[in-house]
Amino acid sequence: MKDPAIFLKLNQAIQSAKSSLEAVSKWTELLAEKNKIDIHPLNEKTKELEDLQEIEDEKILEGIFDGQNMIAKDETIYPVPTNYASKSKLVEGDKLKLTIRPNGAFVYKQIELIPRKLTTGYLIMDGSQYKVLCEDKTYNVLYASVTFFRAKVGNQVTIIIPEGEDSEWGAIENVIPETTKKGA
Repeated sequence: MKDPAIFLKLNQAIQSAKSSLEAVSKWTELLAEKNKIDIHPLNEKTKELEDLQEIEDEKILEGIFDGQNMIAKDETIYPVPTNYASKSKLVEGDKLKLTIRPNGAFVYKQIELIPRKLTTGYLIMDGSQYKVLCEDKTYNVLYASVTFFRAKVGNQVTIIIPEGEDSEWGAIENVIPETTKKGA
């Protein structure tokens, strides 16, 4: 059977330790003030050192966007969040920087854009993949872009593609509004 008295004693010990630390902190501040010592820069320096340590622990990689992922120089594939790719209008061939934080967070940044051009086509569905059918080719587009622009199959869309480069993917720039016939 669990003894509630043990938990009560542990809680009292924690409270006592907290009170002691608060008292020591106040005494330190009073002594520092009395001796005209500014202890706040020490706190700021400690924070700067912690920030530097965190930066040192970060891993920074560069790679090329392939339409869905970043391919690092060592050929490792890193998935790019589709919302980021859609909002940033990433195009196949764009150069990205990936910072992997000590807590495991991935932070992407677009650092070099490939030359691009705009083209128009119609949004189609091929199996489970959205594509844009242009005059000469079809380009895959991200589902997140389709939902972001509220595009529907059959809509005419403008996409961004690499200029002078063959690509499988395009980034939706916009949906061209349908014209309605009045008086018909």
